[in-house]
Amino acid sequence: MAEIGFYHLTRTPLELALPRLLGRVLATGGRAVIRVPDPERLAALDAALWLCPDPDWLPHGTPAAGDADLQPIWLTTEDDAPNGARHLFLADGAETERAAAYDRVFDLFDGNDAASLQAARERWRRARAAGHALTYWQQGPNGWAKREA
Repeated sequence: MAEIGFYHLTRTPLELALPRLLGRVLATGGRAVIRVPDPERLAALDAALWLCPDPDWLPHGTPAAGDADLQPIWLTTEDDAPNGARHLFLADGAETERAAAYDRVFDLFDGNDAASLQAARERWRRARAAGHALTYWQQGPNGWAKREA
């Protein structure tokens, strides 16, 4: 079973929180896949990662660019990891049927949106019922804080 971390965004949008988490994965030599629900969101996150100030370089690719096997970070709408990633980032309510294929899954959700919060609670219940190891992280004034769920 995978370790699934639920990341409750309360202070910054995904475009600012995601790069720092990705930077930590890359710093350990890891690879990541970011799954989003639609092509428009994929294009927006692609642009945001190229322009993010911290870290200032997040090498990544998308299906439009190709060469997934060369990319340490891969953005997709599909439920796969063509770059061999062991870390999966789920954004904007995207889900996976393959959580057990990853060492770690990051489920990032907007805590300021009631529908997003309710959907994250339902994903939590399903992941717990499936036997995954779960952690809950919430943004605070000093960064991410692990909370009891």
